[in-house]
Amino acid sequence: MSSAPIGKTPPWTAVVPLAALALFGWTSAKLAGSDGGFALILAAAFLGASVFAAVHHAEILALRLGEPFGSILLAVAVTVIEVGLIVSFLLSGAEGVETVARDTIFSAVMIAVNGVMGISLVVGARRHGELGFQLNGATAALAVLGTLAVLSLVMPQFTISAPGATYSSTQLLYVALASLVLYVTFIRIQTVKHRDYFLFGPEEDEAAITPSRRQAAVSLALLLLCLVAVVLLAKQLSYPLDNAIARAGLPQAFVGVVVAMIVLLPESIAAIKAAIRNKLQVSLNLALGSAIASIGLTIPAVAIVSLVVAQPLDLGLPPAQTALLGLTLLIGALTLGTGRTTVLQGVIHLVICGFFLLVSAVP
Repeated sequence: MSSAPIGKTPPWTAVVPLAALALFGWTSAKLAGSDGGFALILAAAFLGASVFAAVHHAEILALRLGEPFGSILLAVAVTVIEVGLIVSFLLSGAEGVETVARDTIFSAVMIAVNGVMGISLVVGARRHGELGFQLNGATAALAVLGTLAVLSLVMPQFTISAPGATYSSTQLLYVALASLVLYVTFIRIQTVKHRDYFLFGPEEDEAAITPSRRQAAVSLALLLLCLVAVVLLAKQLSYPLDNAIARAGLPQAFVGVVVAMIVLLPESIAAIKAAIRNKLQVSLNLALGSAIASIGLTIPAVAIVSLVVAQPLDLGLPPAQTALLGLTLLIGALTLGTGRTTVLQGVIHLVICGFFLLVSAVP
């Protein structure tokens, strides 16, 4: 099928991040009216709009690069947001920052595997019935995710070299290096050695729309701009968010849930849209890829910051969260164990996600 260029870049996708950065500059300079509730509402609105703009530009790049490169690009992009937010919390020295990395990473895994994947399975099955995907790629991704999750979030509760649910410096360095090695190896398998494991079905309809090189370059620049805007505005909203959560009587760990929801919003939208188009493989690449990147890239970054600034990292999950993680990995293995899914598997994952959100708000 012949390829055709897509239309021009919608102006709003360029205006929104620029306006968001201007708003950040206005509030950071403490100009008149920049410290009121109206400024916070504007910041929240521009943050959401910047996320949607980022999704648009990521999709343009995905069309240019093809799968699974597009999914990887979006996963890395949102992980940059996550790392930026967690590091900003660590450097702030605020109360409870030692658990922010753990809470955010765990929330990202639970939301990606149960929420994003669950919604994708449900909406895809309702429109197309039984859905297919590459078994080899899905099981490989889940094996990497399970290893990363247990090493980073479970084992700190059982080691004794450091007090509490923390690693010693040597252990933390090893887990950080192992996480990075696993992630890089997985990306190599996904893009070079066994790229066919992460492709399913014909790609002619995707190839019918090919952005030009210039349009892809513009989208890359605007995507980076959107990500910067999201990071800055989310950081600006972190203290009001923290205060709002405290006033609502929610536990401190709920901050991690909100941060994970913000950073996963671009991938969530892209994954659901792919499932509606009967491209569950793309949805799985996004959901599992974001969960893997959330650990494989975040743990090395926060480990370095932790060691440099001597800020302890409380990584070990409490018993209830450990049980939920184990249940998620078990059900994920069953869901992805046949290469076909129905609406039932999606509902099961959504039930688990709902319970995770419940115990996050009401431990």
